[in-house]
Amino acid sequence: MTRGKAARAPLFIALAVVVVFVAGGSMVLRAESKTNEIALASRPKPVTVVKARGTTFRGSRAYIGTLQPWVEAKVGPQFVSAYVDAVLVRPGAEVKKGDVLATLDCRNANATSRAVAMQARALDERQRASAHEAERVQGLLDGGFVSPNEAEQKSALSAAEQAQLLSTEAKLLGSSLEVSDCVLRAPFRGEIATRTIDPGAFVRPGSAIVSLVDRTIIRVTAEAPEIDFDVVRPGAPVHVHVLASGNDLVATVARRAPSADASTRTIHFELDVPNADRTLPVGTTAELRIDVGRPSPATEVPLSAASVRGSSASLFVVDGDVARARVVALEGEVAGKLFLDAALKAGSLVVTEGRALLNEGDRVRATLDDDASRSPPSAAAAPDGEGGSP
Repeated sequence: MTRGKAARAPLFIALAVVVVFVAGGSMVLRAESKTNEIALASRPKPVTVVKARGTTFRGSRAYIGTLQPWVEAKVGPQFVSAYVDAVLVRPGAEVKKGDVLATLDCRNANATSRAVAMQARALDERQRASAHEAERVQGLLDGGFVSPNEAEQKSALSAAEQAQLLSTEAKLLGSSLEVSDCVLRAPFRGEIATRTIDPGAFVRPGSAIVSLVDRTIIRVTAEAPEIDFDVVRPGAPVHVHVLASGNDLVATVARRAPSADASTRTIHFELDVPNADRTLPVGTTAELRIDVGRPSPATEVPLSAASVRGSSASLFVVDGDVARARVVALEGEVAGKLFLDAALKAGSLVVTEGRALLNEGDRVRATLDDDASRSPPSAAAAPDGEGGSP
């Protein structure tokens, strides 16, 4: 029995070895069957494309302007220092020319003015008496009753009294200005813009209590680079977008500075915008756009489809299943859209996603972005063939 088992042992060992080899071989074959023998570089790369759209493009210049009132005044005392007695208006109030805006406590100025007035009255009476006396002495001089020296002294005294009277009257005029400065009136018809001081505060000459604006006409002021001197010529039409109210309007350049600012090298120009209904607020911001040149054919693509460097744009165009690198002249950019030279044909499939991994001649598997292809034309492709670029 023991001898039979010993004879079967090599057979079991050989059978186990065969099973191990068969199992190992099957595992190797299975692993090799899942190995990709095709190089990844030779497989088509997935990309997203859009169709380039034919349109027209017109260059433009964009500026940032400020809405200013036609007239503005900061109302406050100019001659006297005093406490504020009353402020009769608040921001938004409409006033007419001559309306009282504020009053000051000017009891000291009033007393000084009355004292000077009494002094002037006294000098006037004394000067009249001196003049009459000089006349009488002059009459006695003809009869030889007084000496010429005494007559001259009386005439000189009368002239001195007259000069002193004129000096006092000048002082009275100055004190009268101080008294009138205690009642602050509107210099023109307009609206109260700010109220910076309340009753009880002490003000000095030059302090502004309220500010008054007249915005029946708005001055839109802006600065342009010196190279745009001819662009902002008087009479040039300007598209204005008021950020505060959302109004869009068209105005013309009313005036332009003849020289550039010494520090910024910019040209100051202004537009006059009628605002009779006072719907446009002053002190706010406006976006200005001036069209230059004439509309020309162009091809529109999304901003994400190209890399812009200087005046050219680099992009990939799908030709069949192959990506072709293109460098096209850049016409302009508006609201996330690039406008390229018409050398890029309308309808070309331009890569928007996946172009960072592409090289010239790579095979691609393109997916058309229908939403981007069906998007409405941008503002640069206006129905009349005119567009703009910031």
